[in-house]
Amino acid sequence: MAVRRLMIAQGGGPTVVINASLAGAVVAAREDLGAEAVFGARNGARGIVEDRLVDLTNLPRDRLDQIAATASAALGSARDKPDTAGCRRILAALQARRIDGLLMIGGNDTSATLDVIGRAAQAEGYPLACVHVPKTIDNDLLHSDHTPGYPSAALFVANAFAGLDLDLKAMPGIHVGIVMGRTSGFLTAASTLWRRGADDGPHLVYLPERPFDIDAFVDDVRTVYGRLGRCLVAVAEGIHDAQGRAIAEALLAEAGTIERDDHGNVQLTSGALGESLLSLLRRRTGVSRVRVDTFGFLQRVYVGTVSPVDRAEARSVGERAAMRAAEGDGSVTIRRNTDVSGYAVDYPVVPLEAVAGKTRLVPDAFIADTGTDVTAAFADYLRPLVGDWQPPLASLP
Repeated sequence: MAVRRLMIAQGGGPTVVINASLAGAVVAAREDLGAEAVFGARNGARGIVEDRLVDLTNLPRDRLDQIAATASAALGSARDKPDTAGCRRILAALQARRIDGLLMIGGNDTSATLDVIGRAAQAEGYPLACVHVPKTIDNDLLHSDHTPGYPSAALFVANAFAGLDLDLKAMPGIHVGIVMGRTSGFLTAASTLWRRGADDGPHLVYLPERPFDIDAFVDDVRTVYGRLGRCLVAVAEGIHDAQGRAIAEALLAEAGTIERDDHGNVQLTSGALGESLLSLLRRRTGVSRVRVDTFGFLQRVYVGTVSPVDRAEARSVGERAAMRAAEGDGSVTIRRNTDVSGYAVDYPVVPLEAVAGKTRLVPDAFIADTGTDVTAAFADYLRPLVGDWQPPLASLP
């Protein structure tokens, strides 16, 4: 199908490379797809409805390249989930602009929003190519080896924990770092990347893929602290009990401060989990120097930590998505090509419904049998994604 007028929107949490996907899509749409008009919608689907658009058709290439190298979401983002009436308003706005291709850059919630819009367009007989451009620091999209945004965020987390480990070696105590990850622990697992020896931290790693038990947690920390005189812990914000309820959600419910987005997700970055674990460890370990950091939004858009692999792949998925619009709906993925030596990827497209609203978890092969660490296979998986740099970690004899 010929796509002549394209709309692009960004959704979900910003990353340091999401704008590279935007720039890749714009350039490919103009130069390869031959689109006569390319628009950007401000703040996701609501920008489409409110006609708050940026005309990207003739934006100079050098300006696009500058945007591509800039962190966060240049168009602004949102977590809207349109209902039936909302879809009608979106479609009416797209028809008014004669849009025949819609690209949305985001994670599984964004892909679910796009799927809803696409189904509504089909029901009304409106020809609209809906293409999902992958993005999420959580790395939890199905059918992808990894997703743009994750390698850079993983590099930030790895660097932060390497620094915390050096800090604890200088001034021993207990330190807990709470990392983003509602249901998938890929980002928390990245905390282990720069470990060199058995005594390097993080010494304990808790992922949402395994149930979290408070008593076992305290015992684990006590054991490590008793052996080393220090203990560094990486905890995913989405850790949950054996019944599947997030520990942070239970704490927020107790305080009466639960907030949810339009997709029903509880906002877990409030610091409640960190405050609770801090109080618990001080009370039950007897250690005086206990610290907890909730990384929060820092890991999403820290401008000093960008994986060159991540930036290049983010641009490529944008380019692939724009070209896909000429063929119809779909979701762009990243697959690692194991048929060649070294690191290489391909960008196959899968049906939207194969990705929309679904969550990929850390594979069992990456999680240690103890449930409190990751395996060497995870480091082998992550290392090619972050580039060639690694921190200097020398020590005195």
